[in-house]
Amino acid sequence: PPRPALTTQMFEVIVPAGVRPNQPFALIAGGQRVLVTCPPNAFPGQRIRFQLPVSQPSAKSIESVKLSYELQDGWTRTVRVTDMKFQWVRMNEEGDVDLSSRFDMRHSAYVRKLVFLEGNDPRMRTGVLSLVPASEAAVDSRVWATERGRDGGRGREIVRYGDLAAAQTKRYEEKARWFHDVCSQLTADWNDGHMRINVRRALLLQDSLAAVMSLSREDLRKVWRFEFMGEAGIDAGGLAREWFQLVTEQIFDPDNGLWMSGSDTQQMYMRINPSSEMACPEDHLVYFRFLGRVMGKALFDRQLVAGHMVRHMYKHMLGWPITFDDLELFDEDYYRHLKQLSEVEDVSMLCLTFTVTEDELGIKREVELVEGGAEIEVTEDNLPEYLEANLKYRMLDRIRPQLTELLLGFFDVMPEPLLTIFDFQELELLLCGLPTIDVDDWMAHTVYSGQYENTGPSSPSGAPLKRPCLWFWEAVRDEFDQEQRARLLQFVTGTSGVPSRGFGVLQGSDGNVRKFAIHGVDPKQFHYPRAHTCFNRIDLPAYSTKEELVERLKFAVSSSATGFDME
Repeated sequence: PPRPALTTQMFEVIVPAGVRPNQPFALIAGGQRVLVTCPPNAFPGQRIRFQLPVSQPSAKSIESVKLSYELQDGWTRTVRVTDMKFQWVRMNEEGDVDLSSRFDMRHSAYVRKLVFLEGNDPRMRTGVLSLVPASEAAVDSRVWATERGRDGGRGREIVRYGDLAAAQTKRYEEKARWFHDVCSQLTADWNDGHMRINVRRALLLQDSLAAVMSLSREDLRKVWRFEFMGEAGIDAGGLAREWFQLVTEQIFDPDNGLWMSGSDTQQMYMRINPSSEMACPEDHLVYFRFLGRVMGKALFDRQLVAGHMVRHMYKHMLGWPITFDDLELFDEDYYRHLKQLSEVEDVSMLCLTFTVTEDELGIKREVELVEGGAEIEVTEDNLPEYLEANLKYRMLDRIRPQLTELLLGFFDVMPEPLLTIFDFQELELLLCGLPTIDVDDWMAHTVYSGQYENTGPSSPSGAPLKRPCLWFWEAVRDEFDQEQRARLLQFVTGTSGVPSRGFGVLQGSDGNVRKFAIHGVDPKQFHYPRAHTCFNRIDLPAYSTKEELVERLKFAVSSSATGFDME
């Protein structure tokens, strides 16, 4: 159906004290923080007006609306009235936009800036990646159905500023639902073409890389179907889940040399290996472009990936501010070392220069943090610049080639404006699922069939669960540890991850929600539980004792191979 005409609303505001002509100031308008530039001839105390698109018509849409200021310290995302782009600003203690430019470890922040360039291969863009002051980074507030239409235009506009501003205020579950609805609109129609990915399980990573890297950006938004060559299986959703799980498990595996543990205290968080070229001398960068495409496609298709990355990687993907405190999670010892420098009475006595020493497989080399850094001594006067250079090096410069390719691949699929509704924690949840398995939520969103039909709290009759189902949940809750629960989930659904919004939106055979199902079968016919991953269903024999059920369930889960049989 045609979208309603965009409604604009007139706002009136008084120029704050201390604001000079052509200086930006922030305020709240229509529930969204906006950035207004003081007109050249305006002065403090003078009333000025501006128009802003709103997502819903207002009874006061013709009237001017007077605004109040939100006095809050810290970085916040605003929208520029001049071009309707999102921009980061920091409000100081007085409630004014902080225009300071020198590095301050308490307040300064930087955002990655990726400039896209056309490559030699039309399927592959190139780009230039840098860290810029957070206030200089801007993101569009519109999304088009295609990047470029046949007539040279950008196609149909499907998301506007008002839509994003409204979505940013939603709760996480509502955000995710809205986001996936938009992704569905961006997905190419099945009749316009779909992609079949054929891979050999023994050469999964190599075959997958060759297939995905041969696709154009338009192909990445088409429907994908997977086939494991030599196996009898139909991809009705389960094979896709398994493919995303296995491929990302392999590429995040530290043994492959592309990624490494985030820190000694956060082993589960992965970071890019700065020396990845030594592990894959000829093609290490193509793996990062590939992973970026896989992660973008996973987000686009409501799939999950296996790797949890260190926090600032999600910030880079979203274009969120990187601060000095992000160093702490990345390298706590180095963070403390740099903080202590500000407490040294005379830092020049330490004989530091604008360099760092890297250790690559026992070979040490000196890296200049700035041009000619080996000749620049660190003094009290230039200590802020030294700290700034270290932050930029650790957060981006050290891994610039790898991160550039990862982001290029990610944005081959995902339109960046669509991500502005999330914070970095929400993005991790979307990509990796819930970090722990909530057994109560799992049980609450389970349906029963076969010999267990019409039982459980969600059944029409409300009849109590039969004994094998009660024993099943008692085993999961009391006798399975977190790893065993994850393996059970993988056994039944094809992945150990849980959708970010919980078991209530677990995907099934056709990509739609299909709840976890326990199907009762005759133990004389089936001695062990078996799974139908495309349908999130486990066939659970009606065992006569709890001991037999637990023993055979654990055996089935621990000895299962991640293959598929015909349903």
